[in-house]
Amino acid sequence: MVKVSVITVNFNQPEVTIELLNSINTYYKDFPLEIIVVDNGSKNNHENAFKELFPDIIFIRSDKNLGFAGGNNLGFKVAKGEYILLLNNDTEVVEGFIETMINQFESNPNMGILSPLILYFDRKNLVQYAGFTPMNYLTARNSCIGQFEINNGQFSQTRETGYCHGAAAMCRKSDLEQAGYMEENYFLYYEELDWCEKFKRIGKEIWFTGSTHIFHKESISVGKESPLKTYFLTRNRMLFIRKNTGFINTLIFNIYYAFIACPRMYLNYRKNKRKDLAKWVVKGLLWNFTHSKSSRSLGYKIPN
Repeated sequence: MVKVSVITVNFNQPEVTIELLNSINTYYKDFPLEIIVVDNGSKNNHENAFKELFPDIIFIRSDKNLGFAGGNNLGFKVAKGEYILLLNNDTEVVEGFIETMINQFESNPNMGILSPLILYFDRKNLVQYAGFTPMNYLTARNSCIGQFEINNGQFSQTRETGYCHGAAAMCRKSDLEQAGYMEENYFLYYEELDWCEKFKRIGKEIWFTGSTHIFHKESISVGKESPLKTYFLTRNRMLFIRKNTGFINTLIFNIYYAFIACPRMYLNYRKNKRKDLAKWVVKGLLWNFTHSKSSRSLGYKIPN
């Protein structure tokens, strides 16, 4: 019986993905798990390169980039494990990681999704994620706990948290089948927060554990602004509220967002001579007024 299905999504990073697979193989060569690699519309097909080193992996190739949610959903459909573990392809695991995550689930039947402590790969004592605060649904704002703090063991506890982190998240397959897959029309950003809301609606809780960790190769400077990031963060912040709150809350948020938050972002970008970003704030906002919240059609050109 497969105990854990590991799903990772590759997009034009075969070398990085192989480094993740090597780290898993180092500690879990004889562990009952299946590894699913989803190639999300990469320019080249890397199946042979992966299988030359890891013959037993399940390789799924999409002809186009389906986004973070779409890529993981392809993996969900074939996963056979009792537990499903999502790992970004730019992460690396440590000894005891999977066993510790499973033990947390087996001691807590209310646990729906669990994320570990996430540390930066290039500064292994620096915290990226130690949980999220709850969401303020009127402003669609919350905060990442612990980011950029030196890890001195202050986040060693296991506790309920606002949301998981998409770079590393585990759930039971049985809960996934009840809660549902990720929403693909986010494409980028907010999809794992929305996924957590689905688990909450079936009575499951979102937890963080500092009793184990992974390393994430995401750069500390990843917050650099770009048209892609500006567009999807603007667009999906509103989409998240539309999908996860009632009529009155959504109405109040829409007024705040359309007449206060977005104009402020727009003017700040103009003031800082970033007209290229200002226009994507407008495009991200307008998308929500021209598409239904359940629209499966992408209906937009991804900004360069």
